[in-house]
Amino acid sequence: MQLAFLLAAMAYFLVSIYIGWALIQDRPIHKGPSLGLLFVGMLAHAGLLYPHIVTLYGLNFNLFNIISLISLFFLFFYVMFSLYRPIVSLGILAAPTALVGMLIGYIGRAPYRPITDISIGLESHILLSLAAYCVLLMAAVQALFLRLQIRELKHQSIHRFWVNKLPSLQSMESLLFDMLLVGFVLLSIALGIGFIYVDDLMAQHLVHKTAFSLMSWLLFGALLIGNWRAGWRGKRAANMTIYAFILLAIGFVGSKFVLEMLL
Repeated sequence: MQLAFLLAAMAYFLVSIYIGWALIQDRPIHKGPSLGLLFVGMLAHAGLLYPHIVTLYGLNFNLFNIISLISLFFLFFYVMFSLYRPIVSLGILAAPTALVGMLIGYIGRAPYRPITDISIGLESHILLSLAAYCVLLMAAVQALFLRLQIRELKHQSIHRFWVNKLPSLQSMESLLFDMLLVGFVLLSIALGIGFIYVDDLMAQHLVHKTAFSLMSWLLFGALLIGNWRAGWRGKRAANMTIYAFILLAIGFVGSKFVLEMLL
């Protein structure tokens, strides 16, 4: 267990340092070794997390396990997008995020309340929700980077760190809407399955989570339609992405924090 943690932490740390050094020194980032090392880290991270979630008495999706799993999925989707998009430099955030998420999951403690007798439908709902959350988290991060690039271009800054170090503005916008579309589809399916298999929202303390998730879903949907019909992009698209994700985060992480840590 401890060996898996050290292996994953070392892989994440080394890639973070390497990409940061390459960006500062304006050196090319070697894609193969970077993604390969991250893949080793993800395997160790998964091996560390698995026994904490899959227990003898059922699935244990407490707050800290969820944070660790989300950080793992976040890194997984980053690697997948990196295979066909020029976004290896964004590993400067993806790798440290995975490291912090894993650390929180490793040291965090919450009441042990395993989910027993769960149906395949609810399992699918949980996994799709996590996948959607991760992709939309990446979209929110992408939107922050996009905002930084737009700000440098608008103010005609002499030292354009974000413009020079990251892919072009057009590539960043295209990647943002790729992420939004994938995340929106996953979230739509997850919500649909949830409405089918969840019997009592009040009894299961899901009202607030569902309400915030639906508001987020509507905002993401409006952004995608706006981009398709009216060409919404740039600062407006970045801001709407960030606002929609904040709503999703309040419903998802906020609800679990209140139920597990305060109540």
